[in-house]
Amino acid sequence: MLPLLLALLLAGNAAADLDATLIRDASLTTPELIEAYGYPSQTHTVQTEDGYILTLHRIPHGRSSNATGEPVFVQHGLLSSSADWVLTGPDHALAYILADAGYDVWLGNFRGNTYSRQHVRYTADDNEFWNFSWNENGKFDLPAMIDYVLNYTGKEKLYYAGHSMGTTSFFVLNSLKPEYNDKIRLMFSLAPIAFMNHVTSPFLKALAWSYEFDEILWDDLGLYKFFTNSAILKAAGEDLCEDGAVTQSVCSNILFLTVGFDTTNLNKTLLPVILAHTPAGAAAKQFLHYSQEVVSAHFRQWDYGLFSNIAHYGRTAPPDYDLSAVTAPVFLFYADNDWVSNIVDVTKLNASLANPVTMYHVDWQPYNHLDYLWGIHSKELVYDVMLKYMPNY
Repeated sequence: MLPLLLALLLAGNAAADLDATLIRDASLTTPELIEAYGYPSQTHTVQTEDGYILTLHRIPHGRSSNATGEPVFVQHGLLSSSADWVLTGPDHALAYILADAGYDVWLGNFRGNTYSRQHVRYTADDNEFWNFSWNENGKFDLPAMIDYVLNYTGKEKLYYAGHSMGTTSFFVLNSLKPEYNDKIRLMFSLAPIAFMNHVTSPFLKALAWSYEFDEILWDDLGLYKFFTNSAILKAAGEDLCEDGAVTQSVCSNILFLTVGFDTTNLNKTLLPVILAHTPAGAAAKQFLHYSQEVVSAHFRQWDYGLFSNIAHYGRTAPPDYDLSAVTAPVFLFYADNDWVSNIVDVTKLNASLANPVTMYHVDWQPYNHLDYLWGIHSKELVYDVMLKYMPNY
């Protein structure tokens, strides 16, 4: 994605100046965005067991009430950050909708993204910093953030909403540390990812087919991280993706080629703001672990290779995550046009969980993997469904 955007930028395909609000929103941080739209904002930090410093952004209540309700922990997916839950504004963004409904909203940030690039020993320039996959997100990041939220609020349980890798890491956590199931009122799985061998995304399939080569390439060349310089994408987005730019359709099509086409549910005017915040950075190993899942047809821990697996696990293949240990109630959302979270894989996941609530079909045929974040109609199609079920748990 990045090389094509840069090439177009250098070609000078720019249009008129952006709207002032879009320029502002592209430059603001998550807490600044929250405050700009009239909501209270707090920033909290927590240290993981293995030394990463993570940032949480909180909206303790909505605009019309000072009452703080039950906590909802919302976790982003791969290449995303807390910003993705507020970018579309008060009428459309999940974080604001939850806050206005009376909930205490906590937005997590996984290690390596824009807001979580500190460590007690390493800097983000050290290769050692980036030696993690979504296994570590589930094993270390989520328990640290969940425990912090519960300790800070004095609550025993919280609601959990995760998107994509935010679902994968949840299943990792609750299979490896089953005691965390008792801390979850209800888990909403938006575009759930565990089993992946039915993905239809050309990008992910190509990555999976070549992952052994990619592992050697990235490891040997030291390419341990992706998309950690948001300034480049911000500049590209402002010139290439604004209304009136002849290249705006290219911006949206780049997104669609990975996750599925849905031109009717994306507000293209927001593309400069989206690209200013997303992608927010990721470790190469996170991509590689997903590639292993596509090839293996298993939901399992990191594959070190035959002999290294014996050293690490005492067996030739990595162990599967025990999804039967996930006893928290799980509500699975799936969509026909999601090229990453395929209905066959979601069905297999649903059958493997100990306490699935339901598989909910999003009633919009073009709905894709990223519409859960930025879709124009996501409030009616997904968020209102969540609000309907939450009081029952």
